[in-house]
Amino acid sequence: MTMRFLTGILFLMFFLPNASGQVFTEKNQPYQYTITKKMVVDKGAVVSAHPLASEAGLLILKMGGNAVDATIATQLALAVVYPNAGNLGGGGFMVAQLADGNRLALDYREMAPGAATRDMYIDSAGVASTQKSQNGHLASGIPGTVAGLFESHKYAKLPFALLIQPAIELAEKGFAITESEANSLNYLQGNLKKNNTVMPVFYRSVPWKAGDTLIQSDLAATLKRMQKNGKAGFYEGETAKLIVAEMKRGNGLITEQDLKNYVAKWRTPHEFDYKGYRIVSMPMPSSGGLLLHQMMKMVEDRNLGAMGFQSPAAVQLMTEVMRRAFADRSKYMGDADFYPVPVSKLTDPEYLKMRMSSYRPDAPTPSTSLEPGNVNFHESEETTHLSVIDGEGNAVAVTTTLNGSYGSKTVVGGSGFFLNNEMDDFSIKPGVPNMFGAIGGDANAIHPGKRMLSSMTPTIVLKDNKPFIVVGTPGGTTIPTQVFQNIINIIEFGMNADDAINKPKFHHQWLPDELITEKGFLPKTTEAMKAMGYLMGKERGGIGRSEIILVRPDGKREAVADRRGEDAVAGY
Repeated sequence: MTMRFLTGILFLMFFLPNASGQVFTEKNQPYQYTITKKMVVDKGAVVSAHPLASEAGLLILKMGGNAVDATIATQLALAVVYPNAGNLGGGGFMVAQLADGNRLALDYREMAPGAATRDMYIDSAGVASTQKSQNGHLASGIPGTVAGLFESHKYAKLPFALLIQPAIELAEKGFAITESEANSLNYLQGNLKKNNTVMPVFYRSVPWKAGDTLIQSDLAATLKRMQKNGKAGFYEGETAKLIVAEMKRGNGLITEQDLKNYVAKWRTPHEFDYKGYRIVSMPMPSSGGLLLHQMMKMVEDRNLGAMGFQSPAAVQLMTEVMRRAFADRSKYMGDADFYPVPVSKLTDPEYLKMRMSSYRPDAPTPSTSLEPGNVNFHESEETTHLSVIDGEGNAVAVTTTLNGSYGSKTVVGGSGFFLNNEMDDFSIKPGVPNMFGAIGGDANAIHPGKRMLSSMTPTIVLKDNKPFIVVGTPGGTTIPTQVFQNIINIIEFGMNADDAINKPKFHHQWLPDELITEKGFLPKTTEAMKAMGYLMGKERGGIGRSEIILVRPDGKREAVADRRGEDAVAGY
Protein backbone atom coordinates (compact mmCIF):
# COMPACT_ATOMS: atom_id res chain seq x y z
CA MET A 1 0.00 0.00 0.00
CA THR A 2 1.56 3.31 -1.08
CA MET A 3 1.83 6.26 1.28
CA ARG A 4 -0.34 8.28 -1.10
CA PHE A 5 -3.11 5.68 -1.01
CA LEU A 6 -2.84 5.34 2.76
CA THR A 7 -3.17 9.10 3.11
CA GLY A 8 -6.34 8.93 1.06
CA ILE A 9 -7.84 6.14 3.14
CA LEU A 10 -7.12 7.99 6.39
CA PHE A 11 -8.69 11.13 4.97
CA LEU A 12 -11.81 9.30 3.87
CA MET A 13 -12.14 7.58 7.25
CA PHE A 14 -11.52 10.50 9.54
CA PHE A 15 -12.12 13.72 7.69
CA LEU A 16 -14.74 13.51 4.98
CA PRO A 17 -18.14 14.75 6.17
CA ASN A 18 -20.73 12.73 7.97
CA ALA A 19 -24.37 12.43 6.96
CA SER A 20 -24.94 16.13 7.55
CA GLY A 21 -22.67 16.92 4.59
CA GLN A 22 -20.58 19.56 6.36
CA VAL A 23 -17.20 19.94 4.68
CA PHE A 24 -16.45 23.56 5.52
CA THR A 25 -15.44 25.56 8.56
CA GLU A 26 -17.96 27.20 10.86
CA LYS A 27 -17.14 30.49 9.14
CA ASN A 28 -17.96 29.31 5.63
CA GLN A 29 -20.84 26.85 5.53
CA PRO A 30 -22.63 26.07 2.25
CA TYR A 31 -25.81 27.71 3.56
CA GLN A 32 -24.33 30.66 5.43
CA TYR A 33 -20.98 31.99 4.35
CA THR A 34 -19.09 35.26 4.27
CA ILE A 35 -16.95 36.94 1.64
CA THR A 36 -13.42 37.86 2.73
CA LYS A 37 -11.68 40.25 0.35
CA LYS A 38 -8.21 40.57 1.88
CA MET A 39 -6.00 38.47 4.07
CA VAL A 40 -2.35 38.41 5.08
CA VAL A 41 -1.19 34.90 5.99
CA ASP A 42 1.97 32.99 6.80
CA LYS A 43 1.43 29.79 4.82
CA GLY A 44 -1.13 29.22 2.07
CA ALA A 45 -3.79 31.25 0.32
CA VAL A 46 -6.47 30.71 -2.33
CA VAL A 47 -8.23 33.51 -4.19
CA SER A 48 -11.14 32.67 -6.49
CA ALA A 49 -14.50 33.87 -7.78
CA HIS A 50 -16.54 32.26 -4.99
CA PRO A 51 -15.96 31.97 -1.22
CA LEU A 52 -16.99 28.29 -1.09
CA ALA A 53 -14.51 27.42 -3.85
CA SER A 54 -11.71 29.29 -2.08
CA GLU A 55 -12.62 27.50 1.14
CA ALA A 56 -12.47 24.14 -0.65
CA GLY A 57 -8.93 24.92 -1.77
CA LEU A 58 -7.94 26.00 1.73
CA LEU A 59 -9.39 22.77 3.13
CA ILE A 60 -7.03 20.81 0.90
CA LEU A 61 -4.03 22.95 1.86
CA LYS A 62 -4.73 22.34 5.54
CA MET A 63 -4.91 18.59 4.88
CA GLY A 64 -1.34 18.63 3.58
CA GLY A 65 -2.01 19.25 -0.07
CA ASN A 66 0.19 21.57 -2.09
CA ALA A 67 -0.83 24.47 -4.33
CA VAL A 68 -1.61 22.14 -7.24
CA ASP A 69 -3.90 20.04 -5.02
CA ALA A 70 -5.68 23.18 -3.88
CA THR A 71 -5.98 24.46 -7.44
CA ILE A 72 -7.66 21.25 -8.57
CA ALA A 73 -10.10 21.28 -5.65
CA THR A 74 -10.92 24.95 -6.22
CA GLN A 75 -11.60 24.46 -9.92
CA LEU A 76 -13.88 21.50 -9.20
CA ALA A 77 -15.78 23.49 -6.58
CA LEU A 78 -16.15 26.41 -9.00
CA ALA A 79 -17.80 24.02 -11.47
CA VAL A 80 -20.52 23.61 -8.85
CA VAL A 81 -20.90 27.01 -7.18
CA TYR A 82 -20.02 29.29 -10.11
CA PRO A 83 -21.71 27.66 -13.11
CA ASN A 84 -21.62 30.69 -15.40
CA ALA A 85 -17.82 30.37 -15.74
CA GLY A 86 -16.52 27.61 -13.47
CA ASN A 87 -16.87 24.42 -15.43
CA LEU A 88 -16.38 20.84 -16.47
CA GLY A 89 -17.52 21.59 -20.02
CA GLY A 90 -15.01 24.31 -20.91
CA GLY A 91 -11.25 24.75 -20.88
CA GLY A 92 -8.38 26.80 -19.53
CA PHE A 93 -4.69 27.35 -18.86
CA MET A 94 -2.43 26.76 -15.86
CA VAL A 95 0.89 28.44 -15.12
CA ALA A 96 2.91 27.25 -12.13
CA GLN A 97 6.21 27.87 -10.38
CA LEU A 98 7.06 24.89 -8.20
CA ALA A 99 9.16 25.04 -5.06
CA ASP A 100 11.91 23.06 -6.82
CA GLY A 101 12.19 25.78 -9.48
CA ASN A 102 10.30 23.89 -12.16
CA ARG A 103 8.02 26.12 -14.24
CA LEU A 104 4.92 24.74 -15.91
CA ALA A 105 2.37 25.79 -18.51
CA LEU A 106 -0.57 23.48 -19.15
CA ASP A 107 -2.92 24.01 -22.09
CA TYR A 108 -6.37 22.52 -21.73
CA ARG A 109 -8.09 24.86 -24.15
CA GLU A 110 -11.09 23.40 -25.99
CA MET A 111 -10.62 21.97 -29.50
CA ALA A 112 -12.73 22.00 -32.65
CA PRO A 113 -14.51 18.63 -33.16
CA GLY A 114 -13.27 16.27 -35.85
CA ALA A 115 -16.29 17.08 -38.03
CA ALA A 116 -15.76 20.85 -37.81
CA THR A 117 -15.06 22.72 -41.04
CA ARG A 118 -13.76 26.17 -41.86
CA ASP A 119 -17.13 27.29 -43.25
CA MET A 120 -19.42 25.38 -40.89
CA TYR A 121 -21.36 28.50 -39.87
CA ILE A 122 -21.82 29.83 -43.43
CA ASP A 123 -25.02 29.01 -45.33
CA SER A 124 -25.48 28.34 -49.06
CA ALA A 125 -25.93 32.06 -49.70
CA GLY A 126 -22.57 32.81 -48.10
CA VAL A 127 -24.09 34.34 -44.95
CA ALA A 128 -22.35 33.58 -41.65
CA SER A 129 -24.59 32.75 -38.67
CA THR A 130 -23.13 33.93 -35.39
CA GLN A 131 -26.26 32.60 -33.68
CA LYS A 132 -25.06 29.05 -34.38
CA SER A 133 -21.51 29.76 -33.23
CA GLN A 134 -22.68 31.32 -29.96
CA ASN A 135 -25.72 29.38 -28.74
CA GLY A 136 -26.74 25.76 -28.60
CA HIS A 137 -25.05 22.50 -29.41
CA LEU A 138 -23.13 23.48 -32.53
CA ALA A 139 -21.26 26.22 -30.61
CA SER A 140 -19.35 23.79 -28.40
CA GLY A 141 -15.74 22.74 -28.76
CA ILE A 142 -14.42 19.55 -27.15
CA PRO A 143 -14.15 20.25 -23.38
CA GLY A 144 -10.63 20.33 -21.96
CA THR A 145 -11.05 21.22 -18.29
CA VAL A 146 -11.31 17.69 -16.91
CA ALA A 147 -8.27 16.53 -18.89
CA GLY A 148 -6.37 19.51 -17.51
CA LEU A 149 -7.33 18.66 -13.93
CA PHE A 150 -6.09 15.09 -14.24
CA GLU A 151 -2.95 16.07 -16.16
CA SER A 152 -1.98 18.64 -13.51
CA HIS A 153 -2.59 16.06 -10.79
CA LYS A 154 0.82 14.48 -11.46
CA TYR A 155 2.27 17.44 -9.52
CA ALA A 156 -0.20 17.09 -6.63
CA LYS A 157 0.31 15.18 -3.37
CA LEU A 158 -3.13 13.88 -2.43
CA PRO A 159 -5.39 11.38 -4.25
CA PHE A 160 -7.77 12.90 -6.76
CA ALA A 161 -10.67 11.24 -4.93
CA LEU A 162 -10.00 13.57 -2.00
CA LEU A 163 -9.70 16.69 -4.12
CA ILE A 164 -13.06 16.18 -5.80
CA GLN A 165 -14.98 15.40 -2.61
CA PRO A 166 -15.79 19.01 -1.61
CA ALA A 167 -17.31 19.59 -5.04
CA ILE A 168 -19.37 16.42 -4.75
CA GLU A 169 -20.69 17.52 -1.37
CA LEU A 170 -21.60 20.98 -2.69
CA ALA A 171 -23.42 19.50 -5.68
CA GLU A 172 -25.19 16.75 -3.75
CA LYS A 173 -26.14 18.62 -0.58
CA GLY A 174 -26.49 22.05 -2.18
CA PHE A 175 -25.47 25.57 -1.25
CA ALA A 176 -27.27 28.87 -0.77
CA ILE A 177 -27.13 31.21 -3.75
CA THR A 178 -26.62 34.95 -3.41
CA GLU A 179 -28.82 37.72 -4.79
CA SER A 180 -26.40 38.21 -7.66
CA GLU A 181 -26.47 34.51 -8.52
CA ALA A 182 -30.28 34.45 -8.35
CA ASN A 183 -30.50 37.42 -10.72
CA SER A 184 -28.09 35.72 -13.11
CA LEU A 185 -30.10 32.50 -13.17
CA ASN A 186 -33.36 34.38 -13.64
CA TYR A 187 -31.90 36.26 -16.60
CA LEU A 188 -30.85 32.91 -18.09
CA GLN A 189 -34.29 31.27 -18.09
CA GLY A 190 -35.28 32.15 -21.67
CA ASN A 191 -32.00 30.85 -23.06
CA LEU A 192 -32.30 27.64 -21.04
CA LYS A 193 -35.71 26.95 -22.52
CA LYS A 194 -34.50 27.72 -26.02
CA ASN A 195 -31.22 25.76 -26.01
CA ASN A 196 -31.88 22.64 -23.94
CA THR A 197 -33.41 19.33 -24.96
CA VAL A 198 -33.72 18.27 -21.31
CA MET A 199 -34.59 21.02 -18.83
CA PRO A 200 -31.75 21.34 -16.28
CA VAL A 201 -31.97 22.06 -12.57
CA PHE A 202 -31.21 25.72 -13.28
CA TYR A 203 -34.58 26.10 -15.00
CA ARG A 204 -37.63 26.72 -12.82
CA SER A 205 -41.12 28.17 -13.13
CA VAL A 206 -40.77 30.53 -10.16
CA PRO A 207 -37.93 33.05 -9.94
CA TRP A 208 -34.77 32.22 -8.03
CA LYS A 209 -34.12 34.36 -4.97
CA ALA A 210 -31.24 34.94 -2.58
CA GLY A 211 -30.97 32.13 -0.03
CA ASP A 212 -32.44 29.45 -2.29
CA THR A 213 -30.54 26.16 -2.14
CA LEU A 214 -29.14 24.94 -5.46
CA ILE A 215 -28.86 21.14 -5.46
CA GLN A 216 -27.26 19.56 -8.55
CA SER A 217 -27.80 15.81 -8.36
CA ASP A 218 -26.86 15.09 -11.98
CA LEU A 219 -23.62 17.01 -11.58
CA ALA A 220 -22.86 15.14 -8.35
CA ALA A 221 -23.26 11.85 -10.22
CA THR A 222 -20.88 13.07 -12.94
CA LEU A 223 -18.31 14.06 -10.34
CA LYS A 224 -18.64 10.68 -8.64
CA ARG A 225 -17.91 8.93 -11.95
CA MET A 226 -14.73 11.01 -12.19
CA GLN A 227 -13.90 10.18 -8.58
CA LYS A 228 -14.26 6.46 -9.29
CA ASN A 229 -12.93 6.16 -12.85
CA GLY A 230 -10.56 9.09 -13.25
CA LYS A 231 -10.31 10.91 -16.56
CA ALA A 232 -12.17 8.05 -18.25
CA GLY A 233 -15.09 8.84 -15.95
CA PHE A 234 -15.66 11.91 -18.11
CA TYR A 235 -14.22 11.25 -21.57
CA GLU A 236 -15.43 7.67 -21.77
CA GLY A 237 -18.26 5.59 -20.32
CA GLU A 238 -21.55 6.99 -19.08
CA THR A 239 -20.67 10.70 -19.15
CA ALA A 240 -19.27 10.50 -22.67
CA LYS A 241 -22.42 8.71 -23.81
CA LEU A 242 -24.57 11.44 -22.25
CA ILE A 243 -22.55 14.17 -24.00
CA VAL A 244 -22.81 12.44 -27.37
CA ALA A 245 -26.54 11.80 -26.87
CA GLU A 246 -26.99 15.51 -26.13
CA MET A 247 -25.06 16.39 -29.28
CA LYS A 248 -27.30 14.14 -31.38
CA ARG A 249 -30.48 15.64 -29.91
CA GLY A 250 -29.29 19.15 -30.73
CA ASN A 251 -27.33 18.55 -33.96
CA GLY A 252 -23.95 19.15 -32.36
CA LEU A 253 -20.68 17.68 -33.62
CA ILE A 254 -18.82 16.20 -30.64
CA THR A 255 -18.42 12.41 -30.89
CA GLU A 256 -17.21 9.70 -28.51
CA GLN A 257 -13.97 9.60 -30.51
CA ASP A 258 -13.51 13.37 -30.11
CA LEU A 259 -13.83 13.00 -26.36
CA LYS A 260 -11.56 9.99 -26.13
CA ASN A 261 -8.87 11.67 -28.22
CA TYR A 262 -8.76 14.96 -26.30
CA VAL A 263 -5.33 15.64 -24.73
CA ALA A 264 -4.21 18.45 -22.44
CA LYS A 265 -0.78 19.67 -23.58
CA TRP A 266 2.24 20.78 -21.62
CA ARG A 267 3.72 23.91 -23.18
CA THR A 268 6.89 25.87 -22.55
CA PRO A 269 5.92 28.91 -20.48
CA HIS A 270 6.28 32.31 -22.13
CA GLU A 271 8.97 34.02 -20.05
CA PHE A 272 10.77 37.35 -20.15
CA ASP A 273 12.60 39.77 -17.86
CA TYR A 274 11.44 43.19 -16.74
CA LYS A 275 13.68 45.36 -14.58
CA GLY A 276 15.10 42.43 -12.62
CA TYR A 277 11.83 40.49 -12.36
CA ARG A 278 11.06 37.31 -14.30
CA ILE A 279 7.58 37.19 -15.82
CA VAL A 280 6.16 33.70 -16.40
CA SER A 281 2.96 33.50 -18.42
CA MET A 282 1.04 31.42 -20.95
CA PRO A 283 2.17 30.79 -24.54
CA MET A 284 0.00 30.13 -27.61
CA PRO A 285 -2.87 29.42 -28.07
CA SER A 286 -3.12 32.12 -25.43
CA SER A 287 -2.10 35.49 -26.78
CA GLY A 288 -1.81 36.73 -23.19
CA GLY A 289 1.83 36.02 -22.43
CA LEU A 290 3.03 37.43 -25.75
CA LEU A 291 0.90 40.56 -25.45
CA LEU A 292 2.11 41.10 -21.89
CA HIS A 293 5.70 40.69 -23.11
CA GLN A 294 5.25 43.25 -25.88
CA MET A 295 3.50 45.82 -23.71
CA MET A 296 5.94 45.62 -20.81
CA LYS A 297 8.99 45.77 -23.04
CA MET A 298 7.62 48.77 -24.92
CA VAL A 299 7.36 50.75 -21.65
CA GLU A 300 10.45 49.41 -19.89
CA ASP A 301 12.73 52.32 -20.80
CA ARG A 302 10.11 55.07 -20.45
CA ASN A 303 10.17 55.63 -16.63
CA LEU A 304 6.48 55.09 -15.99
CA GLY A 305 6.98 55.37 -12.25
CA ALA A 306 8.06 58.99 -12.53
CA MET A 307 4.99 59.82 -14.60
CA GLY A 308 2.67 58.78 -11.78
CA PHE A 309 -0.34 56.50 -11.56
CA GLN A 310 -3.24 57.45 -13.81
CA SER A 311 -1.47 60.58 -14.98
CA PRO A 312 -2.23 61.60 -18.57
CA ALA A 313 1.35 60.81 -19.55
CA ALA A 314 1.28 57.30 -18.09
CA VAL A 315 -2.19 56.44 -19.40
CA GLN A 316 -1.35 57.74 -22.87
CA LEU A 317 1.86 55.72 -23.07
CA MET A 318 0.20 52.55 -21.79
CA THR A 319 -2.71 53.05 -24.19
CA GLU A 320 -0.35 53.31 -27.14
CA VAL A 321 1.50 50.10 -26.31
CA MET A 322 -1.83 48.31 -25.84
CA ARG A 323 -2.89 49.44 -29.32
CA ARG A 324 0.34 48.24 -30.93
CA ALA A 325 0.27 44.85 -29.22
CA PHE A 326 -3.36 44.21 -30.17
CA ALA A 327 -2.74 45.23 -33.76
CA ASP A 328 -0.06 42.52 -33.90
CA ARG A 329 -2.42 40.04 -32.25
CA SER A 330 -4.94 40.53 -35.01
CA LYS A 331 -2.68 39.25 -37.77
CA TYR A 332 -0.08 36.97 -36.27
CA MET A 333 -1.56 35.04 -33.35
CA GLY A 334 -3.39 31.72 -33.26
CA ASP A 335 -2.86 28.06 -32.31
CA ALA A 336 0.87 27.55 -32.92
CA ASP A 337 0.24 23.86 -33.63
CA PHE A 338 -1.56 24.98 -36.80
CA TYR A 339 -0.18 28.44 -37.59
CA PRO A 340 3.46 29.68 -37.54
CA VAL A 341 3.21 32.40 -34.89
CA PRO A 342 6.40 34.54 -35.16
CA VAL A 343 6.92 34.85 -31.41
CA SER A 344 10.64 35.62 -31.53
CA LYS A 345 10.11 38.30 -34.17
CA LEU A 346 7.24 39.94 -32.29
CA THR A 347 9.36 40.17 -29.13
CA ASP A 348 12.65 41.15 -30.77
CA PRO A 349 13.91 44.40 -29.18
CA GLU A 350 14.55 45.93 -32.60
CA TYR A 351 11.04 45.09 -33.75
CA LEU A 352 9.50 46.62 -30.61
CA LYS A 353 11.69 49.68 -31.05
CA MET A 354 10.39 49.98 -34.61
CA ARG A 355 6.80 49.63 -33.38
CA MET A 356 7.37 52.54 -30.99
CA SER A 357 9.10 54.75 -33.58
CA SER A 358 5.74 56.31 -34.51
CA TYR A 359 4.84 57.00 -30.87
CA ARG A 360 4.07 60.59 -29.89
CA PRO A 361 3.51 61.49 -26.21
CA ASP A 362 0.81 64.05 -27.02
CA ALA A 363 -1.42 62.41 -29.61
CA PRO A 364 -2.80 59.02 -30.69
CA THR A 365 -0.98 57.25 -33.47
CA PRO A 366 -3.47 56.80 -36.35
CA SER A 367 -4.87 53.27 -36.26
CA THR A 368 -4.18 52.79 -39.96
CA SER A 369 -0.46 53.29 -39.37
CA LEU A 370 -0.48 50.63 -36.64
CA GLU A 371 -2.28 48.10 -38.81
CA PRO A 372 -0.31 44.93 -39.64
CA GLY A 373 -3.32 43.37 -41.36
CA ASN A 374 -7.08 43.66 -41.62
CA VAL A 375 -8.24 41.29 -38.91
CA ASN A 376 -9.16 41.39 -35.24
CA PHE A 377 -10.17 38.90 -32.58
CA HIS A 378 -12.33 39.10 -29.49
CA GLU A 379 -13.87 36.80 -26.96
CA SER A 380 -16.41 36.88 -24.19
CA GLU A 381 -15.55 38.24 -20.76
CA GLU A 382 -17.23 35.43 -18.81
CA THR A 383 -14.12 33.69 -17.57
CA THR A 384 -12.76 33.01 -14.09
CA HIS A 385 -9.31 33.10 -12.52
CA LEU A 386 -7.82 31.66 -9.35
CA SER A 387 -4.46 32.23 -7.70
CA VAL A 388 -2.95 29.83 -5.16
CA ILE A 389 0.23 29.65 -3.10
CA ASP A 390 1.26 27.20 -0.39
CA GLY A 391 3.70 27.20 2.50
CA GLU A 392 6.33 25.31 0.51
CA GLY A 393 6.67 28.00 -2.15
CA ASN A 394 4.59 26.43 -4.90
CA ALA A 395 2.51 29.00 -6.79
CA VAL A 396 -0.23 28.37 -9.35
CA ALA A 397 -2.25 30.71 -11.59
CA VAL A 398 -5.22 29.28 -13.50
CA THR A 399 -7.69 30.95 -15.84
CA THR A 400 -10.59 28.89 -17.13
CA THR A 401 -13.71 29.61 -19.17
CA LEU A 402 -16.90 28.55 -20.93
CA ASN A 403 -16.50 31.62 -23.19
CA GLY A 404 -19.93 33.29 -22.87
CA SER A 405 -21.76 33.43 -19.57
CA TYR A 406 -23.05 29.88 -19.07
CA GLY A 407 -21.29 28.97 -22.33
CA SER A 408 -23.62 27.70 -25.05
CA LYS A 409 -26.54 27.87 -22.56
CA THR A 410 -26.80 24.10 -23.06
CA VAL A 411 -26.60 21.63 -20.17
CA VAL A 412 -25.75 18.02 -20.95
CA GLY A 413 -28.92 16.07 -20.16
CA GLY A 414 -28.34 13.76 -17.19
CA SER A 415 -24.85 15.17 -16.48
CA GLY A 416 -25.65 18.57 -15.03
CA PHE A 417 -22.92 20.76 -16.55
CA PHE A 418 -22.91 23.52 -19.16
CA LEU A 419 -21.11 23.11 -22.47
CA ASN A 420 -18.88 25.89 -23.78
CA ASN A 421 -19.51 28.10 -26.81
CA GLU A 422 -15.83 28.46 -27.65
CA MET A 423 -16.33 27.83 -31.38
CA ASP A 424 -17.25 31.53 -31.58
CA ASP A 425 -13.66 32.35 -30.62
CA PHE A 426 -12.60 31.11 -34.04
CA SER A 427 -13.01 33.28 -37.12
CA ILE A 428 -16.24 31.93 -38.58
CA LYS A 429 -15.79 33.88 -41.84
CA PRO A 430 -13.12 36.41 -42.88
CA GLY A 431 -14.52 39.92 -42.64
CA VAL A 432 -17.64 38.95 -40.68
CA PRO A 433 -17.84 40.35 -37.13
CA ASN A 434 -18.83 38.11 -34.27
CA MET A 435 -21.23 39.12 -31.50
CA PHE A 436 -18.63 41.54 -30.12
CA GLY A 437 -18.01 43.30 -33.44
CA ALA A 438 -14.70 41.50 -33.96
CA ILE A 439 -13.41 40.33 -37.32
CA GLY A 440 -11.29 37.24 -37.91
CA GLY A 441 -8.92 35.78 -40.48
CA ASP A 442 -6.68 32.86 -41.44
CA ALA A 443 -4.60 32.63 -38.27
CA ASN A 444 -7.68 31.77 -36.26
CA ALA A 445 -9.76 29.93 -38.87
CA ILE A 446 -11.68 26.78 -37.86
CA HIS A 447 -9.89 23.46 -38.36
CA PRO A 448 -10.56 20.03 -36.81
CA GLY A 449 -8.49 19.55 -33.65
CA LYS A 450 -7.42 23.20 -33.56
CA ARG A 451 -7.58 25.29 -30.40
CA MET A 452 -9.15 28.72 -30.67
CA LEU A 453 -7.11 31.81 -29.82
CA SER A 454 -7.46 33.09 -26.27
CA SER A 455 -6.58 36.16 -24.22
CA MET A 456 -6.39 34.35 -20.88
CA THR A 457 -3.21 35.44 -19.07
CA PRO A 458 -2.47 33.47 -15.88
CA THR A 459 0.83 34.96 -14.74
CA ILE A 460 3.47 34.57 -12.05
CA VAL A 461 6.10 37.24 -11.41
CA LEU A 462 9.34 36.00 -9.86
CA LYS A 463 11.76 37.96 -7.72
CA ASP A 464 15.09 36.25 -7.09
CA ASN A 465 13.56 33.19 -8.78
CA LYS A 466 10.82 32.90 -6.16
CA PRO A 467 7.13 33.77 -6.46
CA PHE A 468 6.48 37.45 -5.94
CA ILE A 469 3.10 38.01 -7.65
CA VAL A 470 0.46 35.43 -8.66
CA VAL A 471 -2.23 37.11 -10.74
CA GLY A 472 -4.85 36.82 -13.45
CA THR A 473 -8.36 37.94 -14.34
CA PRO A 474 -11.36 37.22 -16.53
CA GLY A 475 -12.40 39.84 -19.07
CA GLY A 476 -11.97 38.60 -22.66
CA THR A 477 -9.64 40.87 -24.60
CA THR A 478 -9.30 43.11 -21.52
CA ILE A 479 -7.42 40.32 -19.72
CA PRO A 480 -3.87 41.08 -20.95
CA THR A 481 -4.27 44.83 -20.42
CA GLN A 482 -5.57 44.30 -16.87
CA VAL A 483 -2.73 41.92 -15.95
CA PHE A 484 -0.34 44.47 -17.48
CA GLN A 485 -1.78 47.21 -15.27
CA ASN A 486 -1.83 45.01 -12.15
CA ILE A 487 1.89 44.28 -12.50
CA ILE A 488 2.84 47.85 -13.48
CA ASN A 489 0.85 49.19 -10.51
CA ILE A 490 3.06 47.18 -8.14
CA ILE A 491 6.46 47.38 -9.82
CA GLU A 492 6.30 50.94 -11.20
CA PHE A 493 3.78 52.73 -8.98
CA GLY A 494 4.66 50.97 -5.71
CA MET A 495 1.13 49.87 -4.87
CA ASN A 496 0.08 47.13 -2.49
CA ALA A 497 -1.91 44.22 -3.87
CA ASP A 498 -5.27 45.69 -2.85
CA ASP A 499 -4.79 48.96 -4.70
CA ALA A 500 -3.08 47.28 -7.65
CA ILE A 501 -6.17 45.30 -8.64
CA ASN A 502 -8.93 47.50 -7.28
CA LYS A 503 -7.98 50.97 -8.56
CA PRO A 504 -9.96 51.89 -11.71
CA LYS A 505 -8.66 50.39 -14.94
CA PHE A 506 -8.67 51.29 -18.63
CA HIS A 507 -8.41 49.36 -21.89
CA HIS A 508 -7.64 49.78 -25.57
CA GLN A 509 -7.40 46.96 -28.11
CA TRP A 510 -6.64 48.89 -31.34
CA LEU A 511 -10.02 48.10 -32.90
CA PRO A 512 -12.58 49.33 -32.15
CA ASP A 513 -10.54 52.53 -31.93
CA GLU A 514 -11.74 53.72 -28.53
CA LEU A 515 -10.35 54.01 -25.04
CA ILE A 516 -12.50 52.32 -22.40
CA THR A 517 -12.35 53.52 -18.80
CA GLU A 518 -13.85 52.18 -15.61
CA LYS A 519 -16.11 54.03 -13.22
CA GLY A 520 -13.92 56.07 -10.86
CA PHE A 521 -11.23 56.78 -13.44
CA LEU A 522 -9.74 60.27 -12.92
CA PRO A 523 -11.91 62.82 -14.80
CA LYS A 524 -8.95 65.13 -15.46
CA THR A 525 -7.09 62.31 -17.16
CA THR A 526 -10.14 61.44 -19.22
CA GLU A 527 -10.39 65.06 -20.34
CA ALA A 528 -6.68 65.18 -21.13
CA MET A 529 -7.00 62.05 -23.30
CA LYS A 530 -9.93 63.59 -25.15
CA ALA A 531 -7.91 66.78 -25.72
CA MET A 532 -5.13 64.70 -27.26
CA GLY A 533 -7.60 63.26 -29.74
CA TYR A 534 -8.57 59.89 -28.22
CA LEU A 535 -12.10 58.64 -28.77
CA MET A 536 -13.51 57.71 -25.38
CA GLY A 537 -15.85 54.72 -25.22
CA LYS A 538 -18.72 54.37 -22.81
CA GLU A 539 -17.57 54.26 -19.18
CA ARG A 540 -17.90 50.77 -17.73
CA GLY A 541 -18.96 49.75 -14.25
CA GLY A 542 -16.19 47.18 -14.00
CA ILE A 543 -13.33 45.78 -16.07
CA GLY A 544 -12.09 42.32 -15.11
CA ARG A 545 -12.08 40.62 -11.70
CA SER A 546 -8.46 40.10 -10.71
CA GLU A 547 -7.29 37.63 -8.08
CA ILE A 548 -3.84 38.35 -6.70
CA ILE A 549 -1.32 37.07 -4.16
CA LEU A 550 1.70 39.21 -3.36
CA VAL A 551 4.60 37.76 -1.38
CA ARG A 552 5.95 40.42 0.96
CA PRO A 553 9.65 40.82 1.84
CA ASP A 554 9.00 39.12 5.20
CA GLY A 555 7.52 36.09 3.40
CA LYS A 556 3.92 36.78 4.37
CA ARG A 557 1.32 36.32 1.64
CA GLU A 558 -0.95 39.28 0.90
CA ALA A 559 -3.98 37.77 -0.85
CA VAL A 560 -6.70 40.00 -2.31
CA ALA A 561 -9.93 39.24 -4.15
CA ASP A 562 -11.36 41.74 -6.60
CA ARG A 563 -13.99 44.18 -5.31
CA ARG A 564 -15.92 43.92 -8.59
CA GLY A 565 -17.67 40.63 -7.77
CA GLU A 566 -18.30 38.14 -4.98
CA ASP A 567 -14.73 36.87 -5.22
CA ALA A 568 -13.14 35.77 -1.97
CA VAL A 569 -9.90 34.89 -0.21
CA ALA A 570 -9.22 31.93 2.07
CA GLY A 571 -5.88 31.31 3.79
CA TYR A 572 -3.99 30.42 6.93
